[in-house]
Amino acid sequence: MLDETDDIHPLFHGAPKGLEFRKLRKRLVQQVRDAIDTYGMARAGDRWLICLSGGKDSYTLLAVLHELKWRGLLPVDLLACNLDQGQPGFPATVLPEFLTRMGVDHRIEYQDTYSIVIDKIKPGGTMCSLCSRLRRGNLYRIAREEGCSTVVLGHHRDDILETFFMNLFHGGRLASMPPRLLNEDGDLFVARPLAFVSEEDCGKFAGGMGYPIIPCDLCGSQEGLQRAQVKKLLDEWETRTPGRRQVMFRSLMNVRPSHLADTTLFDFAGLAVAMAETENSMQLSGEH
Repeated sequence: MLDETDDIHPLFHGAPKGLEFRKLRKRLVQQVRDAIDTYGMARAGDRWLICLSGGKDSYTLLAVLHELKWRGLLPVDLLACNLDQGQPGFPATVLPEFLTRMGVDHRIEYQDTYSIVIDKIKPGGTMCSLCSRLRRGNLYRIAREEGCSTVVLGHHRDDILETFFMNLFHGGRLASMPPRLLNEDGDLFVARPLAFVSEEDCGKFAGGMGYPIIPCDLCGSQEGLQRAQVKKLLDEWETRTPGRRQVMFRSLMNVRPSHLADTTLFDFAGLAVAMAETENSMQLSGEH
């Protein structure tokens, strides 16, 4: 699929020629294809809104989706979108200049959600939750205005794992970010095609391509966030046992409700009755 020719999307122009980077690129494309196929994300003729923050993950998402479409493997229209949230010092010209140079269809939207977050959250508080809600509301609006059926986010495998453990440790529930979901209004899909991709690979790819990375200075600068603590824990586990993250992610794809304790997902009482009835039936059969 990824051959030696230069017949590639402009987002891949100037890619390193080394074997390791080529392997990385092939792995990313295959993992994104697998996620799209596994969770039925793509419907022919749909239009996707690719949410581009300017971080390593969203650049990776943008490039791989355009590579798949370039090669006729993704039958949807793509529209990149950056929501400028009014953060002080945000380099507002970086993304529009980059997207124009790459020939990527895009929309840049300015909404000052930063001021709202600063006004509502007390000093030292966690800003991520409110910030993400405001961002999500605007992205849904933009998707509707642009005729998009799916809002595509750059969350990767490690984001999904971190969210699972945050819910486990702090939320009292087994839940994470699903690779695909329907929004509460029932009119838009949300998809995460990087669900099988590691954060490390996103960093290596975006760095190798030299994409102009824009850091998030609003949430990322806060120390002691629950997500940062969980990330550190997962890093320590991965260091001690390489491959631990992938094993844990596979467990999210291999759920056994009968081996948990949620009575809304499995009828434990009914199982006991069924076992008793089976035993009685066996006893009656033996008597005859």
